[in-house]
Amino acid sequence: MATITSPSPPRADVPRPPGPRRARPPRSAGFWTYAALVAFLLGSLFPVYWSLVVASQSNDAIAKVPPVLVPGGHLFDNIARVFDTTAFGQALFNSFLVSGTVTVSVVLFSTLAGFAFAKLRFRGRGGLLVAAIATTTVPHQLGIIPLYILMGELGWTGRIEAVIVPGLVTAFGVFFMTQYLSGAVPDELLEAGRMDGCTTIRLFWHVVLPAARPAAAVLGLFTFMQAWNDFFWPLVVLTPENPTVQVALSSLASGYTTDFALVLTGAVIATIPMVVVFALLGRQIIGGIMSGAIKG
Repeated sequence: MATITSPSPPRADVPRPPGPRRARPPRSAGFWTYAALVAFLLGSLFPVYWSLVVASQSNDAIAKVPPVLVPGGHLFDNIARVFDTTAFGQALFNSFLVSGTVTVSVVLFSTLAGFAFAKLRFRGRGGLLVAAIATTTVPHQLGIIPLYILMGELGWTGRIEAVIVPGLVTAFGVFFMTQYLSGAVPDELLEAGRMDGCTTIRLFWHVVLPAARPAAAVLGLFTFMQAWNDFFWPLVVLTPENPTVQVALSSLASGYTTDFALVLTGAVIATIPMVVVFALLGRQIIGGIMSGAIKG
């Protein structure tokens, strides 16, 4: 006669399938976190504020004890003295021309080259990329003398072309965009575009360029700051009558006695364009990051 056995109870050591867990609410930052952030922010902004204070005072106010911490009323007088002392207006125009042209060129050519190295297949691709990256290991100062001789042969010594043309494309920009586009643009998306009849140029314009916007904004910001702050090469190849901003600032501090109010007034004027560019490109960077986070 068959016996009916009752099912054995489940063993305690058998793991049960995990159920849905309740998400923990995010922890809010405490008082000390905000205090540390505020202290760091104030410490970062103090040199800028101090430059503005000195720029709005006379040169005698710097030696006062206790030091002056409130802006004065000499800012516009010091600005007028900056433009009267040196060719600062020409320097601003030259720096805008150099930085804007170099930034647009580096972003465009680096994105094109990055797209080619990351997504196109051609003979010698790896060797060309390695050669471009290897040029970043050579110190910039080693190429000053042959570059100056080349500018002399072209008749560009003392002209703004000598500062623009050598910086139209950078190896760092090519490597940066290659690394970014290799993961940001799927191969399947490019293949779908080719099946729809898109040429390589149309793929670059309609698919690659929108995807490269966050990296292009970062590269553009770095390139503009580097071109704007470049001092050594413009000092070598340009004349005092046709300077860039950094060369003009050095001429303000080259007297027998340094007028700190004059120098820091010029520094404040030279800082404003970088703040504006950072505000414009920073929004593009944050927008691209947030767009990628939402899609992910």
